[in-house]
Parts: sequence; structure tokens; C-alpha cells
Amino acid sequence: MYYGELKKCDIANGEGVRVSLFVSGCRNRCKDCFQPETWDFSFGKPFTADTEQEIYAELDKPYVAGLSLLGGDPFEPENQRALLPMLRCIREKYPTKNVWCYTGYRLEEELMVPGTHPYCEATEEMLSCIDILIDGRFIAEEKDISLQFRGSRNQRIIDMVRTRQTGEPSIWSKLRK
Repeated sequence: MYYGELKKCDIANGEGVRVSLFVSGCRNRCKDCFQPETWDFSFGKPFTADTEQEIYAELDKPYVAGLSLLGGDPFEPENQRALLPMLRCIREKYPTKNVWCYTGYRLEEELMVPGTHPYCEATEEMLSCIDILIDGRFIAEEKDISLQFRGSRNQRIIDMVRTRQTGEPSIWSKLRK
């Protein structure tokens, strides 16, 4: 897996101060994407054990709320397989930190449906490691810069903890109306 950027003090891509990993590779290719260079699965730098250790070192800081995964798309199957071991470790080492993940894929129509892209053997466990999921492709015609933590009105901020409890997609309770 490759990544385009590792932000160590990010306040734009989730609640609180965060570490944000921008992975490479995306098949959605949304019109007017803000990072089209990340569509290429080979863009940027290789994700290595050193990169992972950098992330842990940042998560060790008490003021860091958690990790945000963006892209590209973290839910491309290649990226899921590469990210899942780190997410398992984060859940174990940092039980009070949260994980936010941005994806162009819709939860009910694509991520949770075996046989559809990008569902793979890692998807269900990866979803179980995520606290907040921002889903849906960026749609230029629905762009709204006043939205909280997302770029277009069709995108949802889903509380995955509540979603797992209720079995139905639950919108994040802190969403500004």
C-alpha cells in the first residue's frame, strides 16, 4: 500500500486533534475530487513499519483524539487488507482513541454486500474497527463548504458504534443541522 500524506496534527478531518493518513488508490474517481493524484495506487510513499510506528508515536500523545483514514479510498480491497492489521493494533493499544474513515462507498449498498466491490474478506472486520464512517462519493453538484467534516450533501457521517448496536445506519449525534 502507498500513501500520499500523513498529517500529525489535523483538526479538519474529524473531531479533535487527529492523526490523518491519506492512502493511495481509488476507483471512484469523483468529478472535482480535491486529491485526484491519490487515485493512483502507486502515488506517494510506501506504507512501511516505520510509517506505522510514526502513527503510534502520535497516538501516544494524550491530546490526540484518534486516527482518520482518507484517500484515495481506504475501502479499496487492497487498502483494507493493508490497513486492517494496524487497525487491530490501534483498537488494542488505544481503546480510548477513535477511528474515523472516509470512503466513497455506501455502507448498506456496497460495503456490507458480499459480491459487490469493494467488499472483501477484510471488510467486516475493518468496519468493526471504525467509530465514525463518512460514506458516499463526492458529488460536485452537491458541494457545500458549510458542511461539517464532509464535502457534499449526499455524504453521511455514520456513528458505527450505534449502527452496530441497532443494526441500522445511525447518523452521528453531534452533526450540526
